[in-house]
Amino acid sequence: MHTRAPSPGFTLLEMLLVLVLIAAAMALAMAAVSASLPGMRLRAAAKEVAAQLRFTRALAIRSGQPQDFLLEPRSRRWQAPDGRHGRLPDIGELRFRGASAAQFGAGPEAAARGIVRFFPDGAATGGQLRLAAAGGGWDVEVAWLTGEVRLRRIGESP
Repeated sequence: MHTRAPSPGFTLLEMLLVLVLIAAAMALAMAAVSASLPGMRLRAAAKEVAAQLRFTRALAIRSGQPQDFLLEPRSRRWQAPDGRHGRLPDIGELRFRGASAAQFGAGPEAAARGIVRFFPDGAATGGQLRLAAAGGGWDVEVAWLTGEVRLRRIGESP
C-alpha cells in the first residue's frame, strides 16, 4: 500500500481561523480610533482658537488699534478680526472665563459673549477657554499682561 505525504497548503479551517483573527483585530482598532475622535476634534478646535487669538494679537500690534476676539459659548461660535469666524464642535463642555463683553458693549446679548481684547502694546484683557469632554480636554489661556496665548491639556502644569 502506498500513502501520500500531506500537501503543503492550508486547510479551510486554518484559513477561516486567520480571517476571524484579522476581523477581531480590525474591530479592536476601529473601536480605539472611534473612541479617540472626540478628543482629536477638541484638540483641533483648541489649536484653531489659539491660532486665531495669536492672529488677533499680531493684528493689534501691527495696526496700532485694539482688536477683539469674541466668543459666544451658547452657540459655540467665535469671531476674530478681518472676517475670520468659526464654530466649536458640539462635544462636551465649553467654558470661558475672562473679561465680559459687557465691559465693551451694552445689552443682554453682550453678557452672553466672552471677549478678549488685545492692545497695541501686545497686552490683553486675558481669559481662558476650556474645551472638556470625558475627563479630558484643552485650555486656551491668554495672559493679561503679555497677551501670550498658551494651549495646554487639562491637568498639565503650566
